[in-house]
Amino acid sequence: MNTAKSLLALLALGSSMAMAECMQPESPTLPDGSSATMDDMIAGQQAVKAFQAANLEYMGCLETQFTAAKKTIEEGKASDAEALKAAYEKDVEAYNEAVSAEEALAGQFNTEIREFRAANPD
Repeated sequence: MNTAKSLLALLALGSSMAMAECMQPESPTLPDGSSATMDDMIAGQQAVKAFQAANLEYMGCLETQFTAAKKTIEEGKASDAEALKAAYEKDVEAYNEAVSAEEALAGQFNTEIREFRAANPD
């Protein structure tokens, strides 16, 4: 009886995860530090923080998906192992791209901060 319940729970979880779609956040447009006002820079900082929070959620979603796929593949329970392996690889690649996008955005914002400080030495 417990095995049947466990199997049912696993099927329900698997089908809900398969239907869940991870939504990649859009990278914000940053202010031009050389001509921006302090308010522009603060708004830019808030946009970066909002992006980072959304990106963290996106990466968590991807990690859940590729971890589940890897486990299913390793246990030999995949009915279409090749498709699941392709989905796993796609999710891992998307995760790595999300990390790179966040690093690039942070680097770009730091450049804008330096430009802002150079243009506003007070």
